[in-house]
Amino acid sequence: MSLTFTLDPAVTPELRDGLLDLWADVTNAGGAVGFVAPATREDIRPELVRSLARLAQGHSRLLVGHDDEGRVAATAFLTFNTHRLMGHWLWLYTVMVHPKHQGRGYGRDLLAAAAEAARGIDGIDAIRLGCRSGLGLERFYTSCGYREVGRVPDAIRVAPDEYRDDVTMLLTLR
Repeated sequence: MSLTFTLDPAVTPELRDGLLDLWADVTNAGGAVGFVAPATREDIRPELVRSLARLAQGHSRLLVGHDDEGRVAATAFLTFNTHRLMGHWLWLYTVMVHPKHQGRGYGRDLLAAAAEAARGIDGIDAIRLGCRSGLGLERFYTSCGYREVGRVPDAIRVAPDEYRDDVTMLLTLR
């Protein structure tokens, strides 16, 4: 089985619900996607609405991976940089693979599909993403061609007296 990736799919109620389910499942499995477990769909819904609004405004593009049963299994948002001197790179946000699909290479497939999508956008030379330390994400992204270009110690508080570094990774496309 492999995932089928679609860039800029129509945002239907089914897709919206699939994204919400994915985000909650990834969060509650310990994923570093902007929330700390436990998180409900209702906790996540306002952030999804903001992400979908950026799509509608043309500030982001959505990449979705569906499994063989047509369910949302992976996603990433490609978000344009609005600074006039930094429009040659974009941010990759909310990079997720459903926990039941992890360990099968789908994360690598998702990042490769995101890089391919970014290469198809005129003027984009690089992808930046931020990740939370403490989960081995830096090693994973490095193995996919990204390099660490910045780190802010203790920038993310996941619980009282529990902090993680905010790590910036870069993939050069040229």
